Amino acid sequence: MDKKIQIIAIAIAVVFSIFVLTSPSDPISLPDPYSNTKSDFVSIIAENLDKPRAIAVSEDRIFVTEKDGFIRVIQDGILLESPLASLRSANVFDGGLLGITLHPDFSNNHYIYVFLTYDEDGNLWNKILRITESENKLKDAQTIFDKIPGSSFSNGGFIKFGPDGKLYVGTGTVSDSSHLPQDLNSLSGKILRLNDDGTIPDDNPFSNSPVYSLGFRNPQGMTWDDDGNLYVAEFGPEKNDEINLIQAGKNYGWPEQQCSGDKKFENALLCYDPSIEPGGILFYSGDTLDFESPFIMASMRAANLYQLDFAEGLSSQKSILSGIGRVRDVVQGPDGSIYVITSNTDGKGFPDGTDDKLLRILK
Repeated sequence: MDKKIQIIAIAIAVVFSIFVLTSPSDPISLPDPYSNTKSDFVSIIAENLDKPRAIAVSEDRIFVTEKDGFIRVIQDGILLESPLASLRSANVFDGGLLGITLHPDFSNNHYIYVFLTYDEDGNLWNKILRITESENKLKDAQTIFDKIPGSSFSNGGFIKFGPDGKLYVGTGTVSDSSHLPQDLNSLSGKILRLNDDGTIPDDNPFSNSPVYSLGFRNPQGMTWDDDGNLYVAEFGPEKNDEINLIQAGKNYGWPEQQCSGDKKFENALLCYDPSIEPGGILFYSGDTLDFESPFIMASMRAANLYQLDFAEGLSSQKSILSGIGRVRDVVQGPDGSIYVITSNTDGKGFPDGTDDKLLRILK
């Protein structure tokens, strides 16, 4: 399909899905937003989270970051009153305590990794902390990577361990007029690849550099398929949100290209015009839930949790869950269930008296 035609088709499909899938009569919506026992399909695990940003799930606990600097713990279905950690974060609109991930050997070493925006002498920066926890308390915190340029609006901040055991980090640009995402000497607008101690892997595509790929505006989620392919979702500037297949050493164009069109850069797999504000994305690898396509995407502006098929584009995009407002992140639990957080207290949503929520999807 011609690329311009494809993008127009995507735009029409997104407008239709936003209108139809969030309509009050949508049968997929949660029937009672105040019930803790919604159905066999969806249940509320925690309520009254304050500007939550990301989820990490272990065998026995769920960890959620809150933008203002708190790591919250849900254990045995209960949100613990005391946070695991209270970190000093910058008070900016779209920065603060953002991404969270657990070390692959978390059950033994108890390492938690977080992405934090902070203010230093009037300048905004981001850093990665490795926290050692013990019985839901902070035992030790170490900065393992620092001086990622910060912003009030586009810090990226999602971090995940890949199937290769390396730590992948999405960083945002400092402003839409900045060309730092095209500068290999800058950490702005990049996907970074690190060892678990923050050092640079020897097999990174650029010598002595943490940069894995470049040319991004504001990465919001990442996932890997069963073949080890990395996918990243990112915000565009009011339109042209993207989902990209990430390859080592490749350039994805921002700010010179949005979505596609320039042979110097990689084309996006999907381009959303108008914006749907994609959040976390997930390649579902379990056998507990039955999906037509394994790719799951949270959406804030479109207020849905979607399943989608990259090969078929937006024509295959279907809502899994709606009626809960803005959806920020989605992860898979060890038992094959899916965990979702809402984002209605982030300044863009319309929170009810129990927002924000952590929900579990399990049949």
